[in-house]
Amino acid sequence: MKMTKKAITLCLGLVVMGSASFAQSLADAKKAIDAEQYQKATGMLKSLVKSQSGKGENYFYLGNVYLSRDYLDSARAAYTQGITADAKFALNYVGLGQADLMSNNAASAKTNFAKAIEMASKKDHTPSLYVGKAYIAIDKPDFESALPYLQKADEIDAKDADAETFLALGDYYALQRKNSEALSAYMRALSIDATLYRATVQIGRMYKESRAFSDAETELQTVVSADPNYGPAYRELAELYRQWADFEPANAAAKNAQAIENYKKYLDLTDKSYESRIRYAQILFYAKDFQTLEQETTALASMNPNDPKNLIVLRLRGYSAYENKNYPQALQFMNDFFAKATDTSRIISEDYFYLGQSQLQNKEDSLGIITITKALQRDSSKSVILADLAKTYYDAKDYKKAMTTYALANRFNPTGKGTGALLNFYYHGLASYFFYAKGYSEKTNPSKDILVKADSSFATLAKYSPTTYDAYLWRGRVNNLMDSDTDPTGLKLPFYQQYLDSTEAHVDKQTAAVKKNMLEAYNQIAGFASYKEDKAKAKLYWDKALALDPTNALAQEGLKSLTAPAPKAATKSAPKKK
Repeated sequence: MKMTKKAITLCLGLVVMGSASFAQSLADAKKAIDAEQYQKATGMLKSLVKSQSGKGENYFYLGNVYLSRDYLDSARAAYTQGITADAKFALNYVGLGQADLMSNNAASAKTNFAKAIEMASKKDHTPSLYVGKAYIAIDKPDFESALPYLQKADEIDAKDADAETFLALGDYYALQRKNSEALSAYMRALSIDATLYRATVQIGRMYKESRAFSDAETELQTVVSADPNYGPAYRELAELYRQWADFEPANAAAKNAQAIENYKKYLDLTDKSYESRIRYAQILFYAKDFQTLEQETTALASMNPNDPKNLIVLRLRGYSAYENKNYPQALQFMNDFFAKATDTSRIISEDYFYLGQSQLQNKEDSLGIITITKALQRDSSKSVILADLAKTYYDAKDYKKAMTTYALANRFNPTGKGTGALLNFYYHGLASYFFYAKGYSEKTNPSKDILVKADSSFATLAKYSPTTYDAYLWRGRVNNLMDSDTDPTGLKLPFYQQYLDSTEAHVDKQTAAVKKNMLEAYNQIAGFASYKEDKAKAKLYWDKALALDPTNALAQEGLKSLTAPAPKAATKSAPKKK
């Protein structure tokens, strides 16, 4: 089992033990651990182990560094050597127990923890403290098991001499989002040791996770001011600004720039480990610095090619290649990613989006739509991708593809939420109308279901945007085609009338284009009235048409037809569709 970065930051403490002759060297090593300078700490501790092979605590901290980097075998070896070197030093059994927890061997962990507690002095609180910390340092913290040990450590340390006890209690509560209890524990830790920067950083993180961004910034800047070389504070500042950017879109660019700047400081002050550089790459992605992201992931890809985390690097290589418009490379990376992602539960919606978009850009339209549909099933908010593709088809007059692609986009956003999303219904209706009309004129007998769906899209547009009067006009046109060729019932009439009611009430909006559409509506209503021999209504609407445009030939001819004698034995025909 791998430790999370959060777990790493919580599991390493500063307990000052050992003889005075070597306290300074060991203190430096522990200071390096706390500052997440693990390579530096490893070198120092290896030197201490070599020069003071009989000191069990040197092995314990060396084992802790190995645990922080997920080197379980090396950690066990260090703890075991520590037990051999100093059988009375109890904490190495705690270390073995924590390694057991990370390997999902809870039974062995309990045995090692019990051994540590049994052999320690009743006045020594550290075994209980470290057992409690071990239980909250794993991927899925065992809070129930941790609390009794942390409470016992507090009880034994009756004079509150060790700030680490309260730091651990603060971590225990913070991980459960019990912020009041956590803050109280961290403040007690700082009252004992004001230079315990880890506690202040944890307070800043807690505020950040509660979205109290300004308070978080204040706490973290306090640490930076006190010690400009304390790396973890810069990491948390980077994470703070990255999250802050999402909640202040107007300031997102500036906040993201601060996130990148602070994370680079963190890297410069620490080991620039593979894991920390992966997180840097993720921040670059969210900050939309795709050029730097491509450079960083290219370097990361060659560092640990066999590490499982390299799958994250491969994903980000695909993302950055696409954003940098290197579409063939993006498709290669994304195909490689999906081939290697054997645990499908780790595939996220963005993976499908980037694969689908890469397929579309490489002219694999059918595959691209299928892939993006999978993405939308996980996150429907990005249906704009399909809408953009559909508009491309529409502009190219490929109405069939436009119709089907808009229909898919609307399926995932049925209420047209988001800027411009209602236009998807408009263009779906248009594409469907034009596709049907082409088939109708070519006598290919297209299904009227196409018109039903077009009408539904225009109805949805009218529902959510009632002042979009063209929706009524197009419903009239669609229903005109939907009606019977031989015995029409006037399906178009209410929609043409609704269009006229809306436009007549807003003379100020009667542009040349609107007047042209109004003439169409007048003529359509008048023509149907004439077909039904309702001469009064026909005259009323043709008069309205001529009032709007005295030169309108269709209205002029219509009025003449009302007074002309009917041809002998003439057969009444339905009005022509347009």
